[in-house]
Amino acid sequence: MRITQQRIEIMSEIQSLARGLAILDLFAQADHSLSITEIAQALSIDKSSASRMVRTLVNHDYVQPDGQTRRYRLGKRLHQIGWQLVNRMPLREKAHPYLEQLVQQTGECAHTAVYSQGKALVIDDVEARTSLRVSGGTGRLIPLHCTAIGKSLLAFGDMTLPTELTHYMPATITNADALHTHLARIRSQGYALDDEEHEPGVRCLAAPVFDYLGAVISSIGISGPTVRITPERIPALAEHVIRAAYALSLDLGYQPDEAHVARMARYNPGSTRRKKA
Repeated sequence: MRITQQRIEIMSEIQSLARGLAILDLFAQADHSLSITEIAQALSIDKSSASRMVRTLVNHDYVQPDGQTRRYRLGKRLHQIGWQLVNRMPLREKAHPYLEQLVQQTGECAHTAVYSQGKALVIDDVEARTSLRVSGGTGRLIPLHCTAIGKSLLAFGDMTLPTELTHYMPATITNADALHTHLARIRSQGYALDDEEHEPGVRCLAAPVFDYLGAVISSIGISGPTVRITPERIPALAEHVIRAAYALSLDLGYQPDEAHVARMARYNPGSTRRKKA
C-alpha cells in the first residue's frame, strides 16, 4: 500500500505527541529536575530530539528551566490545568464549608469577599444562631480601608490604595500614610481587625485566601458585637480565621513557601504542609 507524504507527516506528528506526553510523565514522576541527557536516555531517543521537544514544551509553559542550570522542571501551565480541573466549583461554593466551620468555632457570623470596583464584594454570608449577631447580606459592596475583609485584601493583595478614605467612625483611618503603616502591621500578624472602624459596636477579623499562583483571590472572616468579640478573645478568634483561610487556600491549590508553612505550624502543629511544585 502506498503511503502518502501527508500520512507520513500525520504519523510523525502523532509520534512526536506521544513522546511529548512521555516527557511530561517523566517530569510528573521525578522528584527532581531533569536534564536533556536524562530525558533522552529514559526515552531511548537522541539528545537533539529530546532538546527540541523540551524547547517546544517550554514555549508553551508546560516545562520551565530550573534556575541557571541546564535542567528543567514542570511549568506553570500544568499547575493551571490541574487547578482548573479541581476547581470547577465556584469560589463561593468552595469557601462555604469553611464559613460554616468558622460559625461553629466562634459563634459569630462568617463571610467571604472578593475585590470588585474598588471595594470588597461579599459573595457569601453564614449567620450565627445567636439572637445578638451582626447580619450583613450577600452581594453588598463595602469599603476596603475600614473593614477587616477589605484591609486583608489591601494588605496581602496588589490592589491600589483607595484615593478617598471616607470617614465612617472615630476609629476610621483616613490618612494614607497611617493606612500604609497599618497594612504593614496586618501583614506581620497575618490577619486584619476592624475595631469599630466601619460600624458602631461591631468588631471583625479577616485573613487572606491565596490561589494556586500565590495571589490573593479573596478574604474570609467573622463579624460580631463588641460585647462578645472582646480584646481578650481576639487572639483566639484570629487563629480560627487564619487557619480557615489557609486551609481554603490549600484547597484552591496554593503552594505556600517555607516561611508561610513555619508561621502556620504554630497555629496547627502537624497539619500544615507545603505542596511540591
